[in-house]
Amino acid sequence: MKSFDRIKPYLHENRYRILAGLACLMAVDLFQLLIPRVIKYAVDELTTFSIDWPTLLVYASYLIALGLLIAVFRYFWRMCLLGVSRRMEEGLRNRLFEHLQTLSPSYFDHVKTGDLMAHATNDITHIRMAMGFGMVAAADAVMLGGAAIAFMAHINAKLTFYVLIPMPFIAFATRIFGGKMHRRYRSVQASFADLTEAVRERFTGIRIVKAFTKEPESDLFFKEKSDDYVQKNLRLVKITGSFIPIMTLFTNISMALVIFIGGRQTIMGDITPGDFVAFISYLGIVTWPMMAMGWVTNLIQRGRASLDRIDAIMRTTPTIRNRENAVARASTKGRIEFENLCFDYLGPKEDESRKEGAEAERCDSGVLSGIDLSVERGKPLGIVGPPGGGKSTLLNLIPRLYDPVAGKILIDGADIRDLKLADLRSWISFVPQEPFLFAGTIRENILFENGVETDEKALIEAAKAASIYETVVDFPRGFDTVVGERGVILSGGQKQRVALARAFLRQAPIILLDDPISQVDIETGADIVKAIRRMARYRTVIIVSHRLSALSFADRIVILDNGRIVASGDHAELMEQSEYYARTFRLQEIEEAYHAV
Repeated sequence: MKSFDRIKPYLHENRYRILAGLACLMAVDLFQLLIPRVIKYAVDELTTFSIDWPTLLVYASYLIALGLLIAVFRYFWRMCLLGVSRRMEEGLRNRLFEHLQTLSPSYFDHVKTGDLMAHATNDITHIRMAMGFGMVAAADAVMLGGAAIAFMAHINAKLTFYVLIPMPFIAFATRIFGGKMHRRYRSVQASFADLTEAVRERFTGIRIVKAFTKEPESDLFFKEKSDDYVQKNLRLVKITGSFIPIMTLFTNISMALVIFIGGRQTIMGDITPGDFVAFISYLGIVTWPMMAMGWVTNLIQRGRASLDRIDAIMRTTPTIRNRENAVARASTKGRIEFENLCFDYLGPKEDESRKEGAEAERCDSGVLSGIDLSVERGKPLGIVGPPGGGKSTLLNLIPRLYDPVAGKILIDGADIRDLKLADLRSWISFVPQEPFLFAGTIRENILFENGVETDEKALIEAAKAASIYETVVDFPRGFDTVVGERGVILSGGQKQRVALARAFLRQAPIILLDDPISQVDIETGADIVKAIRRMARYRTVIIVSHRLSALSFADRIVILDNGRIVASGDHAELMEQSEYYARTFRLQEIEEAYHAV
């Protein structure tokens, strides 16, 4: 029941709408209960031939009036109660999205996107159905069914007793089948998440599938996921398909008892024909709750399973968050220091061993080990090394996308874990190794929520610094060109330069560049490096690159290999001291000269 706490605020916030809706629902139930009474009097007078057509017209008018009142009040209870379920659906979906954005990148390293999509769509819809139609039907069943039974008891208590004989069996069946439905609904929802992820992944990578002519294999993979989803649903249908017919059987047993016993009482004169007809009408009213119990249980169990899944996500806490005593700072001078830094992707809070010496052992075998560095404003740092050496990881630690296992990262002498996350990240412009573009225009991707106040001149200057301006103006719609999903209409180099323009526009005091010219030609790369050198005069710049010419201007260059700094110095010093650096630089020089011919 803890997961129910997720929807309590919406129930409290909309309590007056809910009360108004329930009042309208009770009114509808009352009017429905009056209809058999009108029919009773009409039938009794018809059987005794003591009625004339004006009186029949009066009874017909009563029925029409009751029908109109039912229609009006039913409209209002649907607007109130189902409207609340829609508001709750919107609120839950917004809260889920907001919460997901607070979670650390490590969470998304092991959670499938398709699973999250299923939570945000299918699960939220099931919760809305359970809290909308499910709860309304349950409340209606209790109020309408209870009142109908009371009217039936007023007509004939003995006959009512016989009608209620199947009720304990219905309650027992509901208890047994409800637990099984809940477990199987959870299984169905998990399978739906896998199916959603399979669709997302295959269509995201459709160009690779086509390039390797793997459509048949892709079809087979999707069919396996689809078949698993169908099989899980069929297992669920075995339960729901048995439950609903059982409810119908018990309902018909009640009807059979009424026809047999009530018919005899009518013949014997114990009850009037009008009472008999009214009793059957009330039984029809009770029949709906009995038959709907299976449908309601179905909805509520499905909603409960979905609510449990949403609750599990909402209870997940980010590993990267503000400390209680985190300090707020408006600005920074940009001095960055790494003190004996160690890191591995288990994360500082996910390792179960806290014994003495465990941290040191992880430092020795981690992605980064014993990193000691300092970077001053106006003195750019270059980082090179073979693939897998930990270069990108080091950059990811500065904006606290991950936290180190041991050691510290200091900015202006303060541990970054003691700073407000929002302040820390506002100081940084970050260009990751794999540039990501959203499915909007080039303008929207460069501005990236910076607001409409950013002037056109700043936008153009950022585009020129990233060497993308000339390319953009050649497009028919210029900056308003739609790039498509993940920037599909742009080349790799163009996407990279748009991402660079986004970072340059921000004017942050710290710039982190992860292989910023890896996808552009030599001439364009040289222009971008010139722009970076100009920025480096008054900002703190850390640049990772496999192309050594991109960082030969840096005041200091370090070589990372297997997570350790194996060499450090400026370009001239490393050419003399590091065989790896000198050999790589000369090979790239030859390659660049060859392409320049």
